[in-house]
Amino acid sequence: MEIIRFAELRPQPWRNGGGVTRELASHPKAASAQDGAWDWRVSIADITKAGDFSAFPGMERVLTVIDGELLLLTVDGAEHPLEKYRPFRFPGEARTHGALPTGDIRDLNVITRAGSFKGYTSIIELSKKRAHPVFEGQLGVLLQGQASVSPGPVQGTVDEGSAAAPDTESLALGRYDAVVGSDTRSPEILGRGFLAVVSIDPVTEADA
Repeated sequence: MEIIRFAELRPQPWRNGGGVTRELASHPKAASAQDGAWDWRVSIADITKAGDFSAFPGMERVLTVIDGELLLLTVDGAEHPLEKYRPFRFPGEARTHGALPTGDIRDLNVITRAGSFKGYTSIIELSKKRAHPVFEGQLGVLLQGQASVSPGPVQGTVDEGSAAAPDTESLALGRYDAVVGSDTRSPEILGRGFLAVVSIDPVTEADA
């Protein structure tokens, strides 16, 4: 079970200097946030002043405000008011400007190479009674509240009558910690609050 601790991530300046980003995951792993050598990246950015966004030609972006009230995003001349927990998709090469009518915000960014991968972000409310699994190709990011994660049962090895998997270690999650999904033993998250589930799906010939 892999957990990416937000507190351990190093902040990196935007390529255009307009903000700060902390990378949760990317593929293939790039040397820095600036080089853009990856095919997909998931990151959290702090925006404290209005300004232009970095351009990512050939990429597609999904942006979600996760702290703060409102980001006024202008994409190729069209204004889009983005409220908290409402994902918004737009082209990476678009001329994009962000304004902060209600103050600073923090956002979750999913950037994928068009034609190779497709990114999705869903915001779900957690439950203390029903665990939410995180599957292969997904990241579960705790946005708000208190939660813990434990390894799911080993697929195909737990009898129907068994009370639990042999290893039921449970670890507390901090705000913005990310859980890496798996299909062999999908981590399960329990708690109260809100979770962002980021899915990165490879694009097949049928999708193209």
